[in-house]
Order: sequence, then structure tokens, then C-alpha cells
Amino acid sequence: MKHISKRDITAVILAGGQAKRMNHQDKGLVLFKGKPLISYVLAAIQKELPRVLISANRNLKAYQAFGEVIVDSLPKFQGPLAGVFAALEIITTKYLLVLPCDSPFVEACLVDRLLKCMQQSNTDICVATDGKKTHPTFALINTNLKDNLDNFLAQGHRKMIVWVENNNAQKVDFSDYKKLFVNLNYFKDFDTV
Repeated sequence: MKHISKRDITAVILAGGQAKRMNHQDKGLVLFKGKPLISYVLAAIQKELPRVLISANRNLKAYQAFGEVIVDSLPKFQGPLAGVFAALEIITTKYLLVLPCDSPFVEACLVDRLLKCMQQSNTDICVATDGKKTHPTFALINTNLKDNLDNFLAQGHRKMIVWVENNNAQKVDFSDYKKLFVNLNYFKDFDTV
């Protein structure tokens, strides 16, 4: 079993999307029950990890009110992997926890379970699954994959699930916490949760 502590992990909250399904409003800043979506994710993990980054491509001053903001090094909204790569370029910890900004029911157990997977396995990515679907934006990644990701992006690839599946990844079962993955993509979703 590998000795890994939470001090070995930096988190990045992905808030750099275009939010096409929300009329291009910045999803992390959209209010849900009176608070910006990103605030729920921050509340769940800020006490768990020493450093939390926010990957954003617009409204940077608004996001700075929540914490340390990083911007993709790739131009024009290249997807979540661009935010992951931007984080990997600057962090000094051995692991990166990746989370989306639009999942308000994230809980600290996510960190614990992904960390346990990384401690007990010989893998580079521990990725959450709800028992049926893999959720690549809920993952713990070994930072030794930085060059691998750089090459993947340089080849024009952008799908996070493809990159995860092309690497030494292990799925972590969260079928008992399916609410973690509730993802608010449309304004109509806000009325159903």
C-alpha cells in the first residue's frame, strides 16, 4: 500500500466551459438555492485539501472571490482536459483531484474513496463511476501523466473519457452516492433536484 496523504493532493474545479446549454452563462457562478454552484463544490473539499484551484476562462475576478484561479494555456475553450493540463503545469503535489463546478452535491467522501483507491492500487488514475457510467471529471490523477496529457492534446484529442481509458485507470464505485453526480446542465435541471 502506497503512503499518500491529503497533503499530497491539489484539487482543481473545472469552471472553464462555455455553458452552451445555459445560454453561455458561466455555470459556476449561476445561483442554485441562492448560492453560486461552485460554492457547493468548494465547501465540500476546501477543508479536505490544502490547495484548491479554479480553472476558469472568463469572469476571472468573480472566481477570484472563491480562490486561486488558473486559466487554460490552450486557446478557445478546449474542454475539461485543458483545465486539467493547466493545473498539472503549476502544481507541485504528486496528485491532482479533478471536480466539475456544476455538481452541487459533491461530498468529502469522494476525496476519501479516490484516495483509498490510489493508495491500494498500482494505477495512475482513480475515476468515479456510478455503477453504470464512468464520470471522468471526478478523478484523482497522478501528476506523472502531465507529458502524456500534453501529447494527447497536441494530437488534437479533447475527450476526457478517452484519455482516462487510454491510461492506467481504475474505476471507483460510488453507486451508493449517485447524487454526487447530479450535474446541472440546463436551467430546467434546477427545478428537479
